[in-house]
Amino acid sequence: MKAVRFHEYGDPDVLRYEDVEQPVPDAGQVRVRVAATSFNSVDGNIRGGFMRGPIPVTLPHTPGIDVAGTVDALGEGVDGIEVGDEVVGFLPMDKPGAAAEYVLAPAEVLTRAPKSVPLPDAAALPLVGLTAYQALFDHGRLTAGQRVLVNGAGGAVGSYAVQLAKRAEAHVIATATPRSSDAVTSAGADEVVDHTTTSVIDAVTEPVDIALNLAPVEPAELAALATLVRPGGVVVNTTVWMPAPNDEERGVRGVDLFVRSDAEQLANLVALIDRGELRVDVAERVPLAELPALHARATEGAVRGKVIVVPPTA
Repeated sequence: MKAVRFHEYGDPDVLRYEDVEQPVPDAGQVRVRVAATSFNSVDGNIRGGFMRGPIPVTLPHTPGIDVAGTVDALGEGVDGIEVGDEVVGFLPMDKPGAAAEYVLAPAEVLTRAPKSVPLPDAAALPLVGLTAYQALFDHGRLTAGQRVLVNGAGGAVGSYAVQLAKRAEAHVIATATPRSSDAVTSAGADEVVDHTTTSVIDAVTEPVDIALNLAPVEPAELAALATLVRPGGVVVNTTVWMPAPNDEERGVRGVDLFVRSDAEQLANLVALIDRGELRVDVAERVPLAELPALHARATEGAVRGKVIVVPPTA
């Protein structure tokens, strides 16, 4: 089968599109014929060798944390999944990924794919959808009527965060560039702040209950977000190379979010998609053979929105 792998850490040119043996599922695993994976910024960090501590991988390594595809073979002891099922999942970050024609997945990380979007497009959901969900509900403890600031709402996580917060009957303030403002508004934001011309600190005039930071801001700007949060509220930060700020005197918590695979939560997101209550946005569809070029564009900041990567058999 065809796969993209890197045999050493480094720049995007270490990625090779090559022939590899088709994997065989062990007990508790399923083999998935990949319809698509997606590009996530952590893929570039793993390839560059910057995540060797928290995410140790065995070289050569195949990237691709998200998967959407069709179950092709079952390992011993797998229940509740059948050959031919269309599934979606968030794969273990330290194992071979889905930038290939076939991938092995622990059965417990998979759930049925949504029926209302093309199967490849479902690969745009797992990591970013779960990040938004866990930020708002696991860590933010969001309830109806609260005020939520989504800093950096123009990206893939931001789109889901705005949609989920609005669906939970929150008042949503979102920061975005002019290029993303229409999409953020259509996702449900009540207020959109152009952070290229206006400081979010000046724009938010009433305290928020949750400040969700998705943007690679300066440390001082990140720290200032805590001042926008009411006593007892929370700052949830996804840029984990900078610790989330807190304010112990006012009871403002700071949470650094490390997203985890959760098939039950993913199934809930799939159900929202199929009910028309959550939108999946795909900016680009890139052939698997062009994944090295996609990584190169990402290092230049030239990737906008969610990009899915499609193998030749899909």
